[in-house]
Amino acid sequence: MSILILTHAEVEALLPMEACIDLMAEALGALARGEVVQPVRTLLRPPGAAGMMLTMPAYVAGQGAAPFYGLKAVLVHPGNVARGIDSHQGAVLLFDGETGEPLAVMNAAAVTAIRTAAVSGLATRLLAREEAGDLALMGTGVQARSHLAAMAAVRQLRRVRVASRDVRHAQKFAAENAALAPCPIEAVTSVEAAVRGADLIVTATNAHEPIVRREWVAAGAHVNAVGAYTPSMRELDGDLVAAARLFVDARAAALAEAGDILLPMGAGAFGPEHILAELGEVAIGRRPGRGSAEEITLFKSLGLPVEDAAAAEFVYRRAGGRGTRVEF
Repeated sequence: MSILILTHAEVEALLPMEACIDLMAEALGALARGEVVQPVRTLLRPPGAAGMMLTMPAYVAGQGAAPFYGLKAVLVHPGNVARGIDSHQGAVLLFDGETGEPLAVMNAAAVTAIRTAAVSGLATRLLAREEAGDLALMGTGVQARSHLAAMAAVRQLRRVRVASRDVRHAQKFAAENAALAPCPIEAVTSVEAAVRGADLIVTATNAHEPIVRREWVAAGAHVNAVGAYTPSMRELDGDLVAAARLFVDARAAALAEAGDILLPMGAGAFGPEHILAELGEVAIGRRPGRGSAEEITLFKSLGLPVEDAAAAEFVYRRAGGRGTRVEF
């Protein structure tokens, strides 16, 4: 028995953004149809450790396709940014659903960067106004870069503003990623300066307290909230979440992990019914998306095991002669 090993660069080459957006529509549609089994991810945060480990298993039995298992083990180390390396490290494993044989192991940072932004791209395609194209991007890390590519894939961008805690980081991001946008990228000095007037908003930060306020967000805007991934983290103030039509990747995950939802809900701003639908339900036409041109739509992203498993299976099928096979 042999197993295929795929590097960061190989995963990037095999998982283009446009294809991944369509793939995520299929994966989340399968989840909505009950073809996926996945628990809420497990988080291991040892006292005093520099980071944390998340484990995310899924089983996918798609219609007419061979079943498969996927498992991502990812280490989140925010301090890595200062070292010049990705804050997310780990591996995604793919297994044959009939025999249990391990098929592949691949770089988790590449899978995570692409599939996370692709899900936001799908949310934008389904929920944002067709004419939306004024993008406000909060954050300058790996996810900010991949989200810029995803937003450009689903909407015609006419303006891009990027904000960071340090404007020098925003300026560096604008210079290094100019080729990803069809218009100039403007580095601004504050989140407010980025958000006001924007009709596409992406938050991809490590913030623990709200950085985007309701009064800054224009009517008709669509928000992808990506960065906060624990019950104590939030990027949006409660008034914005309460005012928006709220969509999530999975209700169970959102009600267990999403501080952007849990904290205002705990303060009495709304109840769990404020979550209108899972994104997969919108993708297959089971639930409606945007209701009017004036309302604010919000997609709260956490990342799901099925997204990693589907991406890994797609990469494995397309690998051809790429990667390295080793006896196992």
